Amino acid sequence: MSMATDEAPEILLRHHLKKLKLPTVLREYEKIARQCAAENVDHVRYLARLIELELLDREARMIDRRIKAARFPAIKGLEGFDFDAIPQLNRKLVLDLARGEFVSRRENVIALGPSGVGKTHIALGLGLAACQRGIRTRFATAAAIVHELIEARDEKRLLRLQKQMATVELLIVDELGFVPLSRTGAELLFELISQRYERGSTIVTSNLPFDEWTVTFGEERLTGALLDRLTHHVHILEMNGRSYRLAQSKARKSV
Repeated sequence: MSMATDEAPEILLRHHLKKLKLPTVLREYEKIARQCAAENVDHVRYLARLIELELLDREARMIDRRIKAARFPAIKGLEGFDFDAIPQLNRKLVLDLARGEFVSRRENVIALGPSGVGKTHIALGLGLAACQRGIRTRFATAAAIVHELIEARDEKRLLRLQKQMATVELLIVDELGFVPLSRTGAELLFELISQRYERGSTIVTSNLPFDEWTVTFGEERLTGALLDRLTHHVHILEMNGRSYRLAQSKARKSV
């Protein structure tokens, strides 16, 4: 009888911890109690240690959820990027962007350069850093986003998808310009960028300089309007010796 009574508080405690969704406290409370008893630590510091462990684990779980929701094709951090191989790239700017403050300022990032220079790796690294800071992130190629938008339109759920994508804090559009877009696809992508204008941050990677984006979008007026929105508050990462600068692109068009 006394044994059952002795066990009752512990059973009740475990039940309450599960109900309160405190899995780390449930897992660690006995071990930490033994440690604190051995170190003659008082009950307040015992509780502080337990709650700190719960918070650390909760933060780690939140980061894992953000990373899964982002749909990264691979997990690549900036620490694995060879900056020395791309001397044109502004390393300080990239590391500053990894702090995530550009997202709170609703600024965009455009990484330009030919295939194979690491644009996607940079985008993945910035996306991973954003997730680690609790920023809701989504990664997809331009072709995949357009396909998803067209499919949603055909299934009459476009408005819902547009709202979801417009409210993502950081949207990464990879490989813009890799394949030309249909007129419908170009218009839907333009709509998405317009809806995100000054509401969220967008990272775009492209193998084309700005004056060749018309090849992808098929219409100069649409391309110009898209660039105006993307480059209003923008950080440009040039990853090639050849100039991809927006100002020079605009200057050539005005001649």
